[in-house]
Amino acid sequence: ISDALRHTTHLIVLVAPDEAGDPVLNAAGEAIRAKMPALQWIGYLSTVGVYGDHGGAWVDESAECRPVSKRSVMRVAAEQEWLALGREIGKPVAILRLSGIYGPGRNALANLEDGTARRLVKPGQVFNRIHCDDIAGALWHLADSNRGGIFNVTDDEPAPPQDVVAYAAGVMGVEAPPEIPFETAQLSPMARSFYGENKRVANAAIKAAGYSFRLPNYRVALERMWADGNWRDGQPRSPMKRS
Repeated sequence: ISDALRHTTHLIVLVAPDEAGDPVLNAAGEAIRAKMPALQWIGYLSTVGVYGDHGGAWVDESAECRPVSKRSVMRVAAEQEWLALGREIGKPVAILRLSGIYGPGRNALANLEDGTARRLVKPGQVFNRIHCDDIAGALWHLADSNRGGIFNVTDDEPAPPQDVVAYAAGVMGVEAPPEIPFETAQLSPMARSFYGENKRVANAAIKAAGYSFRLPNYRVALERMWADGNWRDGQPRSPMKRS
């Protein structure tokens, strides 16, 4: 590990914080400070959950963080720890605030096929989302230029979740499931907590940094995954062929 740290130029942190703080900093903070002479850049993957609830309004990186859930409160603290470390050692730190992640095996197409898709309706509610390919793309873009700062990594179009399911059903040529009022839906406490936050997250900063989204909205992404046949597990095949 010491040899790997000594030669590492770019450090990407994906581990979520817990009540004890950031696990990576707790375990390796001193090593990062003293044993990484080649380090040029740090990337920390956070969440748009740090913004909390803004009543459906647009927010950008300058917006006040109003974390609602305990996990988002811990994310805000972890972001600050990593930014402070960057200032201490004189290295750029990029905070990537990710929205709802989807991709192969984790999308409305796959949910429709396995029967778990639901069209929950809470009037005025929207969610932000990002395809995993654009997470990787944004990371690579920022790392390649050693650019620091805070960046929302989210697509262009916040949308009601029921609309995404309906569009996916249209792409597949199947009937969309019926709408279910949010008030009567059976949800886990964590799933219900997501509906306690409503905001539209802007992505102008990452675009201004020179990144172009590969899949700029859910319609483009669902159509692309369906056409490529990689919506189940990332392996290209005929859309409806399992083998």
